[in-house]
Amino acid sequence: MAVYTGLFRFTEQGARNIKRSVERAHKFDEAAEKAGVIIEGQYWTLGPYDGVLSISADEPKKGAHCLAELASFGNVSVQTLTAFKDTKIAEIMET
Repeated sequence: MAVYTGLFRFTEQGARNIKRSVERAHKFDEAAEKAGVIIEGQYWTLGPYDGVLSISADEPKKGAHCLAELASFGNVSVQTLTAFKDTKIAEIMET
C-alpha cells in the first residue's frame, strides 16, 4: 500500500473561496474513493502550510494521480511526500 502525505497551501483562488474549502474537501473525498484511494486524514493547519492530507492507495500511480488532480483544480498547491510505516521502512533499510 502506497502512502502519501500532501502539504498544501491555498492559491489565490483557493483563499478567495476559503469558506468553501470544507465543501471542496468532501467532493475530493468522494472522487478519491471512486478512484480507489483511501483518505487517511485531512487537516486544516495554521503555519507555513494551510493543510495536510494523508492518503493511501494499493497502487502508487493511483495516489500520485489523485494528488495531481487535486492540484489541477487550482485551489491549492500540493507538496507531496511518500510516507512509510515503521515496518516498511525497516524492510527498505534491510535491502
